[in-house]
Amino acid sequence: MIAAQAALETKMLLRNGEQLLLTVVIPTLLLVLFSSVDIVDTGAGEAVDFLAPGILALAVMSTAFTGQAIATGFERRYGVLKRLAASPLPRWGLMTAKTLSVLVTEILQIVLLTVIAFALGWDPQGNPLAVLLLLILGTAAFSGLGLLMAGTLRAEATLAAANLVFLLFLVGGGVMVPMDKFPSGAQDVLGLLPISALSDGLRDVLQHGAGMPWGDLGILAVWAVVGLAAAGKFFRWE
Repeated sequence: MIAAQAALETKMLLRNGEQLLLTVVIPTLLLVLFSSVDIVDTGAGEAVDFLAPGILALAVMSTAFTGQAIATGFERRYGVLKRLAASPLPRWGLMTAKTLSVLVTEILQIVLLTVIAFALGWDPQGNPLAVLLLLILGTAAFSGLGLLMAGTLRAEATLAAANLVFLLFLVGGGVMVPMDKFPSGAQDVLGLLPISALSDGLRDVLQHGAGMPWGDLGILAVWAVVGLAAAGKFFRWE
């Protein structure tokens, strides 16, 4: 039942033009545009080496947080979640299916963005295990926050808030603009955001060949635990 629901969730997402725009088209356009045109000072080296890890982090956020929050929020508003909760599929099974759908979508995103980045001259470094851990914890952190928002706010408020957070994190989360461009006081605060931890961690590994980024992993782990626990406690099905 979980596999069938996960397949259905994935098909619905891939057929949704607005979701595809958010999860696939926007990250792809940003990667190609900012790698090809010298708009933002990304420091020494090729722009794509700086941008690719940040765009991967953005892709995770767009799917696990923004897309999932909006879709789940409107499912809750229209009574879809209430009906599914009354089906033989248990509630934890539905959440598991949604998580699997997010992971499948992220895999497709990462493959596509990686191929495009290689075509633009990307030369990644580092430990694949560290990258995998960052992506898993980032997904868990953003999923918890997305489900918390979808399960507590009205659908319209979720739509507005999720898109606003997406834009704010895009600008201030180290995705496109290096963190050292911000004032030192702001850097300390922004560095604690999940998008900053994910993009900086991926950049340290993939661009600079660093080892296991324990600090960034720790930040993501805290966000994941807090977000998922809060979502489990406060999520309303109706």
